[in-house]
Amino acid sequence: METAYNILLGIAVLIAVVFIGIVFLTGKGDAMSGGGGSVRTTFKGKASFDDQMFRYTAILGGTFMFLMLVLDVLAGQVFK
Repeated sequence: METAYNILLGIAVLIAVVFIGIVFLTGKGDAMSGGGGSVRTTFKGKASFDDQMFRYTAILGGTFMFLMLVLDVLAGQVFK
């Protein structure tokens, strides 16, 4: 059980590093601008770079949160 915990912890750290890298690379520097005014359009169904990065960020964030919940449950069982 401790081995599974360590493996999942390593995966979670890797996902966190990739997540941080994507956020820093795609940051636009307009955090205080009020945002939300941009319109995204696609041509013939092809997603833009921003749309793809949004999708990857959402998937990585959801995966990271799920892994943290699983690690919390495993930590309760392993480290009693």
